[in-house]
Amino acid sequence: MTIPLVVGVDGSEAGLEAVDWGASEAVRHGVPLHLLHAAAGDRDAAGVLGAASARARKSAPVVRLSSEVVHEDAACALVDLGRDAFALVLGFRGLGGLAGMLLGSVGLAVAARADCPVVVVRGAQEHRGDRFGCVVVGVEDEHGSGTAVEFACREAQVRHCRLVAVHAWSAPPGACTTPQAPSWPLEAHVRPPAQVLDDTLRGVPGRYRDTPVCRQVVEGPARRALLDAATGADLLVVGAPRRLGHPGLQLGLINHAVLHHAPCPVAVVPQR
Repeated sequence: MTIPLVVGVDGSEAGLEAVDWGASEAVRHGVPLHLLHAAAGDRDAAGVLGAASARARKSAPVVRLSSEVVHEDAACALVDLGRDAFALVLGFRGLGGLAGMLLGSVGLAVAARADCPVVVVRGAQEHRGDRFGCVVVGVEDEHGSGTAVEFACREAQVRHCRLVAVHAWSAPPGACTTPQAPSWPLEAHVRPPAQVLDDTLRGVPGRYRDTPVCRQVVEGPARRALLDAATGADLLVVGAPRRLGHPGLQLGLINHAVLHHAPCPVAVVPQR
């Protein structure tokens, strides 16, 4: 049985936008769509799921749809389902989000603990479709970004669009450098930034080799490079390493920055 794409719904408009995105994504990949609502207090669970199911049917009438209500913590329920899910999809802010928070607490908790890719649906309507014909992926190196790059290639392939691979680097103060030939003294194991990007993309599985790829080597902070690239993207993909000796993922400053500020949906992909 094909594992489903799971969308967390809570009755918020952001949650319904996540349903729209998840329904389209499920159709693209030919997987079932499963809606999960974690009931709290006296909220009308049937009404929340009914509205979300109707939205999914409107967005993607052919999708294989199921739904369920659980009476437990939303983040825990989503993480549990994520152990056997194609991906988890969430709105960027739920009903319980504080006005000053740019990402809801449930979304942040799930992104930090899930075993599967987590997509936080952000941005205006123009960024939640296929208007730009572009998927952006942040590349650290082939060891830390290989899984994220493979996920991004798959997303670009099903959208029939280009992939933009972004690798950011910083030189020591005062150094005169280029991405191809940095002039500061290097240890033997340190590679030029352009080579890091090329080596990572060389590891892309053969079935994605026909996907058009644009390489961007940017000198400066990775957070800024990715947010700039995301202004013309339908999806931004970043990787997340697993914590050593502890469950969950290590969401660093880059992950937090894009989850809170990206102008388009963000996928956080656990490193294998």
